[in-house]
Order: sequence, then C-alpha cells, then structure tokens
Amino acid sequence: MSKLTAANDTGPVIPHGTLIWRLGQHDGSAREFAVSGSSGAKAEFQVASSGVRATSLKSIPSGLDGTTEPELSIDYQLDKIPVNGVLFRVSILDAYKAVPQMSVFSNRQLSGIIQIAGVAGAEDQYNFRKTYELYIPKEQLQVGSNELKLQVTRGLYSSSAEDKFNWWTWDDLSLESLNEPIKEPIHGSYTLTGTMVNNKQFYFDEGAVAHLPYVMKWLGVAYSGNIMRASCASDVGRSCSNMEEYYKVLKDYNMQAVALYLYTGDIKLKDDGSLSDEAAKKLTDYFRQYSPYFQYYEVDNEPGLFNRSKAVNLAVAHWLNTKGKEIAPYLKTVAPGWAYWPEYQQNSCGNQKGRVRECGDPDGWERDPKQRLELEQVTDLTNGHSYGDSYIFSNGGSFTENLKTFGGAADGLAKKMLTTEFGTSDSHVDAYQYGATERTAAVFDRIMRAHIGYADMFIQHAAFFKDFSLFKYGFNLEEHDPAKTEIYYTKNNEDSRVSIMRRLSLAYATHGAPLTYEVTNKAALDDKLVYVRAVDTSTLDPLAGSGATSNKVLVNLVNFENTVQTVSVNVTMPKAVIYEGERFGNGNTYEEARSYVTGKKASPVLTFKETLAPGEGVQYILQPSAEMKPSAPQKLKAVALKGPAVQLNWLEAPGASYEVLRGEGSGGALQVIASGVPSTQYTDIKLREGTLYTYRVRVTGSTVMSEPVQITATGLVPLDRSGWQASSNASGGTSNPRSAFDGDRRTRWDTGKHQVSGEYYQVDLGEAHRIERLDLDNILSPYDYPRGYEVYVSEDGADWSRIASGKGRTEATTITFTPTQARYVKILQTGSGGNYWSIHELQIYSRD
Repeated sequence: MSKLTAANDTGPVIPHGTLIWRLGQHDGSAREFAVSGSSGAKAEFQVASSGVRATSLKSIPSGLDGTTEPELSIDYQLDKIPVNGVLFRVSILDAYKAVPQMSVFSNRQLSGIIQIAGVAGAEDQYNFRKTYELYIPKEQLQVGSNELKLQVTRGLYSSSAEDKFNWWTWDDLSLESLNEPIKEPIHGSYTLTGTMVNNKQFYFDEGAVAHLPYVMKWLGVAYSGNIMRASCASDVGRSCSNMEEYYKVLKDYNMQAVALYLYTGDIKLKDDGSLSDEAAKKLTDYFRQYSPYFQYYEVDNEPGLFNRSKAVNLAVAHWLNTKGKEIAPYLKTVAPGWAYWPEYQQNSCGNQKGRVRECGDPDGWERDPKQRLELEQVTDLTNGHSYGDSYIFSNGGSFTENLKTFGGAADGLAKKMLTTEFGTSDSHVDAYQYGATERTAAVFDRIMRAHIGYADMFIQHAAFFKDFSLFKYGFNLEEHDPAKTEIYYTKNNEDSRVSIMRRLSLAYATHGAPLTYEVTNKAALDDKLVYVRAVDTSTLDPLAGSGATSNKVLVNLVNFENTVQTVSVNVTMPKAVIYEGERFGNGNTYEEARSYVTGKKASPVLTFKETLAPGEGVQYILQPSAEMKPSAPQKLKAVALKGPAVQLNWLEAPGASYEVLRGEGSGGALQVIASGVPSTQYTDIKLREGTLYTYRVRVTGSTVMSEPVQITATGLVPLDRSGWQASSNASGGTSNPRSAFDGDRRTRWDTGKHQVSGEYYQVDLGEAHRIERLDLDNILSPYDYPRGYEVYVSEDGADWSRIASGKGRTEATTITFTPTQARYVKILQTGSGGNYWSIHELQIYSRD
C-alpha cells in the first residue's frame, strides 16, 4: 500500500501531551503483541512504573474479539491527577466490516465508545487504518492505581450472534496527560452531521424554513457547527423561493451548509471546456446572493445515475475554484455525491437522450476510480452516497470505492469526506448474521456508526422524504404546524431513525469546550454504557462566511444500554447564574419531546438527574436567563372553525408558556383571553358570527408581541378533502385531478390545452354536505381562470342541478350560492381563451 497523507482534522487541534504509557510501536504491525486467540494473550496488563518492556507486550492481545478476547484491562499508576485530563489513542490496523465498538471505561465510568470502521469481509484489496482519539476528563481519574478497560460492545439491537464479527487488530495504544485544556471532548473522531429539510422533495419554501429549527433541535445537531444540505435546484421553479431565509435560520442556529444549485443535465460547454455563459451566470447570481451563508458547494449529485457529463462536472469544479472562490474565498468545494454507477449495460439509469444508452458521459465513468480521481484532484473534500449497507459493498460502496480512488488509507481517509447523503430506505434491514431483534432500526444504527468511524461529515438523506424519512411526510409543510411534527416509524415495535440519530448525534456531534462534570451515582453506573457530554458552544470559532456563533450550553445524557438507567451528574456551568432553556427527550411528536425549563440556578454547579429509557438521549439547551432577549412569537395564523370559533397557531419563542390577546374590530383594545398556554396552539370558542377579531400572542411575562392577525368569525369552513375523488373530461390523462386539492399550490390540475367550452371538473365529496361556497385558486397561474363557468350539484351523480354561473377572475374565483345539499359537484367551463384552465387549489365550504 502506498503511503498516503491523512486528511487534516476537521475539528480543533488537539493540544500536546506528556506520555503516561504506550503499548506497542506505531509501525503498521501488531507483531509485538500476542497472536489473537493464543494462550499467551491475557485480559489484564499492568503498566510497570519503570515503563513497558517489549517482552511484556507478548501478554497483550493484538486486538479484541467479541468471542475470544472481549476485554482488556490496563492498570497504571498516577502520582497526581492531570489537571487537563488525558487523551487515549488507539491505532487500528484492521477491523471487520460490522463496525465493532470499543467501549472505554476509566475506573469503571464510561469515557466513550469508539466506532471502528473496517473493510475485512468486504473483499476489498485495501485495509483501512486509522488512529482514534478519546478524551478522558480528570474526574474519571484518581491518584494511585487506575484502570483503563477496553471492551467489545455489541450494537444496541444485536444479539450474541454478532460477537464473532466484532473484532479488530491494533498497531499501538497510548495514554498521555494533556498539557493544556482541550477545546473539544473528542470521542473517537471529530464528526459533523445533519439532514436536509425541504418541502415536497424540491422546495426550500416558507414551510421548510418554519420546520428547520424544530428539526435541528430535535435531532440534537443545533448550535455546535454541524452541517445541513441546501440543494434548491436551478431547474425546478420556485425551488429556491425562501432560500435566503433558510440560510439565515442556519446562521441563527450556528449551522453550516453544503449548497447544490446548478442543474447540469442540459449544459453545453464552450469550445475551451468552460461553462456556458448561461450556466456561469446562474452560479454567479447564486453565489452573490447566498455565498455569505454556506461554507461548502457540491459539484453535482450522482452524475452516473443521472447520466451527467464528466466534462461538465470538471467545468463546474473549475468555476468553483476560480470565480466561486473569488466571490467566497472561504469556500470549500466538494466532489460530486458519488453513486458509483456502472455502465448502462451493467445497470441501466434514467435521463436517456437520443438512441445512445449510457450512464454518464463517458458511459460508466462514475464507477471508474481513475476518472473519479480527476474530480477529486480539483475539489477540497471527497463525497460518496450510501444506503443500508451499500457503503461496504466491494463494488459501488462509498467506503470501499474511496479506498480504490486513493489507493488505500494510511491513517484515515486520504481526503476529508463530506457525505451528502446517507441513510436507509424502508426496505433495508440489518444483515441476519448479526442477530438483530430490530433489523430496520439496526441497519440505520450501523450505517451511521460506520460514518462516525470513517467519514468527517455526513448528512442523512432528508427529514421528510418517502421511504427514507425521519418524520412523517406526505403533506405540504406550508400548511403544517411544525410543533406537530411526528416521528416516522419504519416498522411497528422498532426504534425510529430519529431516536437513533439523536442518540448518536448527542454522543458524537455536539461540539464546544468540555465542561467539568461529576457523576454522583457512580456505583449505579459502574461498567454501564451511559455517556455524559457537556459543552460550552461559546468557545467555538465563528463559522466561515456567515460568522455564526452560539452562546448555548449543551448537556447531553445518553443511554447506550438496552435497560433503563438513572444518571445524576453535577455540571460546572460557565457562570454562577440562573439558566433556562429547552429539554429534549423521548416523544413521538416534537411537542412531546420538548419542554421548556426555567430557574436552573448554578452555583456554578448545576445538577441534572434523568431516568433514561433504553437507547434514550436527553439534551438540555441552556443559557443564562439574564441573556435571554425578549422574542415575539412569529407567523401567527388564524383559521375559522365551526362554532363559530378561531384556531390560532404560531411558531415557538423562548419561554415556558404564552398569553393570547384579543380585540374586536381592527382598532379595539386588546385583552388577555388566555394565559399559561403551554403549546403553540389555542382555540378561541363561542365567538359571534360575522364579527371581526384581532389577535396577538406573547410569551408569558414579556411585552413583545407577535404581529396581529385579523379574522372574521364564521361557521362557514372548508370541508375535509382527504376522502375526495375527482375526474375531468378535459386533461386527457396528462394532469392528475387530485392535484387540485393536495394542499400544495405549486401543483395543479389543468386542461393541458387552450380552454374551450364544455370542459368540466367534477369532485365526489364522499358523502353529502350542505355547501354554499367554492374557491378556485390559480394565483400561481393567474390567467388560467375559467372564462365562464356553471356549477352543478348532485346527490347521486346522475341527477344534476345548476346552482351558479358567472365569469372567473384572475388569480382566484370565489363562487357563492344558496346552501345546497350535495355529494357531487361539477364545474363546467363555458368560455374559451388562449390559456389553460387550471385549478391549483379547490376549496368547498359548509356549515355542517
């Protein structure tokens, strides 16, 4: 294997230390240790005060194995406790592809669990070597005799069947006292993670912006410099409608972004191989508007699978390295999100043009390491998408193909890796050999742990996305209350992707200066897999470009056991003041998982006590109460309900509860009508029909109020559309009639041609209602209104009565009529014009 330069650490520099002991030589060999499984290998080793002799190393196994050598205890002496703690290092030569876990206990308290990446069993020609580092705080050390115990640990969902696959071989192990405070409680590797929040797969709109902070906080990735994907597409209309607001939210929550914008499927290069003027202008405009907010840009997405040109990818990379970095000097370029797609004849792909069938130009170039290397040589970070256990496939795996591209790995990947898609689909299950009881949960757990082991940054595919989702999906986020966001369960009685991602993010991707802590129920947690991570994010460097910072204290308590565990810990906070903030734990909805805590008085020591369910992670997001700036609830909305009543919804603001104020008319005095409201929703009942009301909301104890919203109370409300069926004689099967009531204004039903008299759109309400109004919304196609219309109703679909007629209006047409009992409603278009007839959203109103 050729010697490679390891990628620079993505995190802060580890301070120098003074060696306490070292076992083995860092020489790429385990020959100084006992052969694995031999009688000479012992489970305990005593470090002599005079140092470690080479001959004594023959009693140390060359690694650990879940069946033959599941544990090694190293006893050593300390004359005094290192004031800055210690750093444990272990260099791994080889490991099985199962992602074995090395639990590290210092004096029986868990210091961390190292996720070890390996390719053994993957039929790969290269080994993966890497040195892992683990910070051990001084509170886990003692004067005199100390024990460092290394232990093979099964996956949370696995059985003893996994044990024989959980093995690794090491090069050397060492422990050193740190000469100065560490800036990051390094946990094996420094990793950043996140997801993507978009609406209806493509849209970075108001709905995506509203849900973004909820998702980031719930997943435990907010405030500490983690990373999200922002891939609004240049070829999708309105995809980038709220992109600036989206980026601003990322900045507010101290999050980085990797951008992807330019659609590469239709680019014609200039004769010199550079981008066309049109493509270059699209990138230039995007960078000038948004580059202060993102730190990374991805060249392309799965170029072989989507039949993209290598030459175009190289031209994009050249533009990024020249013009892009002129606009944004801090920019880091990212190789395409490799899918490693082979030639068309081996595995077909989409987006075919003409008679030639190929997966990329040249055909299959994405699978060829030499051709990928051309892109790798002109980008700052590598990439590679993976799902299920595909990362470890001998052909097409993101981990194994990376080794092929760079000829192996001497100490971690040869180039920093930002994986812009990882995850599992609903059909993925863990390999049966590992004996998992929850196989769909286990496969997601394993792929994320693998990325912790070998990658630097990795992004789960998407928060709301069919088959790959973290949360329930299938609706328009613009019409959804983010506080009602609900976990998507792949299978009943199995753990969710959200629970797994939270647990691993809290343990491995929460960043900042470590805070001193001491577990107060140590005896109960002896040898238990309960992890504590407390950090001060105010010490983090401002993010490149955006300059984002954070002032939060994050306290994470994580249970890796499959039994309930109680942990009590005293954390020394940065200041002796009163803290407040949010607590996130288990819960099927955001509202259930989140609570607001106040009055947390630190001396500066603050006690946290939690009883954690199996696999549960709890996070506190705190800051001094005195530093909390009054903040008004945003996006107050009002909807009329039967009664008449009004339902109010708003986005959360820092605080434990809310007050709702109401006034009559547009200038009436506002009075508090509800106090101590614990959620971001309130229903005001027993209102007067036809009366105009004004509402505002504020956090309890604050004078800063939301913007007002006005609504006239009425019992006339839209019908539930979930059971509707629709048909038409006009669209010829090219336009889905259901698109007129799918809750998304961007979609529509249309005639597909210039409108002519006789076209109709018909809806079956599922049951009869007494109706009196129709709304036809075509605001996004303002001139596609019906030039003339007649409305017919029926109770049986056979006998019809005309109840209204008239002419449509640009953007929206409202049709009122005498209350009529009907199950079927037919809108007949009676005019003609040069535009389609389109309906983006249809509403039918009733007082039932």
